[in-house]
Amino acid sequence: MAGFRGRSRYRHRPHREGGLPPGRLGQHPTISRRGSRPPLSTLASHKWPAVSRALFDTRDESEILRLAMNHVSAVGPYRAEAGYLRVHGHMVPSPQVGPGHAPAVDRTVRELTGRDVPVTVPGRSRGRALALQGPGGLHGYLVVTSRSRPTEAQHFLLATLVRLTAAALSVAVAHRRQREDALELHRLRRERATLQQRLASFVVELGYQRAVHEALAEVAASGGGEEAITSALHGLTGFPVLVEDRFGRLRSWTGPGRPDPYPEPDPARHEEMLQQVARRGGPVRIDDRLISLVRPRGEVLGVLALVDPEDDADEYTVFALEHAATSLAVELSHLRHLAEAELRLRRELVDDLLGGTDEASAYARSEAFGHDLHRIQYVVVVQWRNQAADDAFARTVGRAASAVGMPSLVTRRSDHVVLVAEGSPHDHALYETLARETGTPDGTIGVSARCDTPDGIPGRYQEALRALEVRRRSRRRYGTTFFDDLGLYRILGPGNEYQELEAFVREWLGPLIDYDGRHRTALVETLSRYFDCGGNYAETAESLAIHRSTLRYRLQRIREISGHDLTSVEDRLNLQVATRVWKIMLGGPG
Repeated sequence: MAGFRGRSRYRHRPHREGGLPPGRLGQHPTISRRGSRPPLSTLASHKWPAVSRALFDTRDESEILRLAMNHVSAVGPYRAEAGYLRVHGHMVPSPQVGPGHAPAVDRTVRELTGRDVPVTVPGRSRGRALALQGPGGLHGYLVVTSRSRPTEAQHFLLATLVRLTAAALSVAVAHRRQREDALELHRLRRERATLQQRLASFVVELGYQRAVHEALAEVAASGGGEEAITSALHGLTGFPVLVEDRFGRLRSWTGPGRPDPYPEPDPARHEEMLQQVARRGGPVRIDDRLISLVRPRGEVLGVLALVDPEDDADEYTVFALEHAATSLAVELSHLRHLAEAELRLRRELVDDLLGGTDEASAYARSEAFGHDLHRIQYVVVVQWRNQAADDAFARTVGRAASAVGMPSLVTRRSDHVVLVAEGSPHDHALYETLARETGTPDGTIGVSARCDTPDGIPGRYQEALRALEVRRRSRRRYGTTFFDDLGLYRILGPGNEYQELEAFVREWLGPLIDYDGRHRTALVETLSRYFDCGGNYAETAESLAIHRSTLRYRLQRIREISGHDLTSVEDRLNLQVATRVWKIMLGGPG
């Protein structure tokens, strides 16, 4: 900022008598001549940091100007005559500082445009108006007089004080504008809220209800689905709109502010919320949402809600929400009927495949459902303990099959669910997925051999049932059994043929089983382990943790009690099959 002589660089020239020394304020005039700074005053050396802090600690522009004027006399033979602040483009005398001002001084300062100029102050000498020019522009003027000729160092200190004052004013102005902007934003928000209320009233006056009806009727006429209904509601109310399913999982969200990820529902709290809304019989506010049930014919299919954290929704918003919920109920009910019809048609197709049907018809019908019967198929039967084979369980099995990469056609029987699947389950993946879904591992799965054409599916269904039955009658009754892994039991049939198996076992092992039951011995288990070890005495004795002589004794007792010769090929074969059936299928000890 320029000194009392103007903004030009310092040049050595004779002083006019009575004038202030020339040069720019803030630039030491001897620096360019001798390269050394003039001595500073006590203010500069001791009080200057405190002055600077005082100027920058206040946010009041008049107070900053007052502090600056109070310290003018401390930097030299100066006197602060007046202070001016720029207010809305005009120079206004600060009401809190300085004595009364001469009208001529006021007129001179008001006509200045940011320059430092001499001014005439009645009764004073060496008057000058110093521009308070900061980073934010011109903030005002400080009018100073000098009772005697100041030194160059005093010039430097005065210029420094002026610069600090201008910088402090820039900071204060910036803070003031920030506050004004915040107040203006708040005012605009309130004005917007007022305008929104007026607009809502205006819409009501023109027929708000008719507008809601027409908007939703247009959606229905155009065949718009769930997304179209929620978009219409968002447009009518301005609130974000969401739809959750019966269990609290997000179906759709229209508008800003969607959480990512969407929070997982708490089943107990969600059920309590549904009951609370149902008891009220209309839209209910819960936390930051206005909630309405989607409930055609009394069955809850989901929830339609508006996100309203500020509780701005009025009766017209409630009206729109209720009518949108009614439209959505019709839409979701329609989708439910379509899904049920598709499920019924799928079941009919699977039932026909299991019973035997025309291949051309089977190919065409499966193609309509997106299922490729031309690929290799497997029949899978699923039975779960304490789990009824109803529609819900059938859907659970279908979802689990899709989750493990096994597209399927699903149907159900009285006590099990049947899948006609593209591809075989990988090991026990389907079983493990269903165990997680149902919350219990108490389930059994039977898988058929591969099927190359639809006409082979009925036979494969019987194979899957056989695999299921073998698993259920084994000691480890829960898990997955593949028909290809049954070995000998592939030739054995399910159902009442197990009566014949039991008769066969009784014929060959009955006396031994009865003897074990009476005397708490383990002759049948010993015979089974003997066959499993290929007739090797040492290996059999080791597996039973008995001495070889004890094993010989037991085998001798087996010959005596059963009446069968272990050296006979026919007797040995029948006894081995009987022990295997007894252990695997009839629940004997393993």
